[in-house]
Amino acid sequence: MTLRAGVLGLGVMGRHHSRTLNNLEGVDFLGVFDPADSIGPTIEGKPVVKDLEEFLDMGFDYCIVSAPTVYHLDIGRSLAERGIHALIEKPVASTTAAAIELRDLFAAAGLIGGVGHIERYNPALQSARQRIEDGLIGDIYQIATRRQGPFPGRIADVGVIKDLASHDIDLTAWVSQQDYVSVNARTAHQSGREHEDMLVAVGTLSRGTIASHTVNWLTPFKERTTIITGEKGTLVVDTLTADLTLFQNGVMAESWAGLASFRGVSEGDVTRFALVKKEPLLAEHEAFRDAVLTGDTSAIVTLDEGTNVVRIAEELALDGEDHKLSPAETTQTK
Repeated sequence: MTLRAGVLGLGVMGRHHSRTLNNLEGVDFLGVFDPADSIGPTIEGKPVVKDLEEFLDMGFDYCIVSAPTVYHLDIGRSLAERGIHALIEKPVASTTAAAIELRDLFAAAGLIGGVGHIERYNPALQSARQRIEDGLIGDIYQIATRRQGPFPGRIADVGVIKDLASHDIDLTAWVSQQDYVSVNARTAHQSGREHEDMLVAVGTLSRGTIASHTVNWLTPFKERTTIITGEKGTLVVDTLTADLTLFQNGVMAESWAGLASFRGVSEGDVTRFALVKKEPLLAEHEAFRDAVLTGDTSAIVTLDEGTNVVRIAEELALDGEDHKLSPAETTQTK
């Protein structure tokens, strides 16, 4: 069965989605909706439609929503009314209330709704999760993420929490298979913009793991690092290069008396794993295509999980307060 798909919003990610859909096996890419006058008449050889109703009349099985976040709810509502499945770029909505409405709309219509948290499909993180499940580093003690770099001019309607930290919230819960139970944060507005451009956050997960996130748009180099510390060693994930490195705890007795008296871990072997590095966006599209075909959502980020990320992000925006998350505010990760 060939699925008919389209894209709503032709910004940076919309162009990447269009390229990927146009080459995706089992999918017929029909075109794009974008009302901006600056957008040309075609993309990847397919039409760019300026009117939403005319676009939806083309008859889609599913669509990718890559418009600015503030429009996600209205677009999602139109898709749900038409019975069209949707993969919505993160953050899924501007507010928790809007995210919940989207989630409930798609559930009531019996439609597949996914969220574009692309980091889940990074081959290094996928490998890390599998190795954690296999017991490679034992119980997880701490997850620390660093997501820093210059300000991207394309971002206008959110700050670093919803644009960047949302990745770390989702990947931390997913790779550890735990929920956040409390969060605390400090934010700063150093560049004069309406939204925050710097965040340091800490959280506690449901099995006692400590999480920390350092996020900003004020660093003159790009960094995307996740460090997962467990009882048997530490996994270091670089999602820019899709590299995964294991630093094992040492098992040899220490003969130097001064070091031997320290009751902690010692340095062991270091292993960089050889990984098959599929493009994360392609992996994300394949997973969503398969979810539409089969109804199995286990390999995608669901609207429920995306809603939970927005909820936690809003708690982080309440600078300086410690926030306990009730069971009703957490979602069991897959």
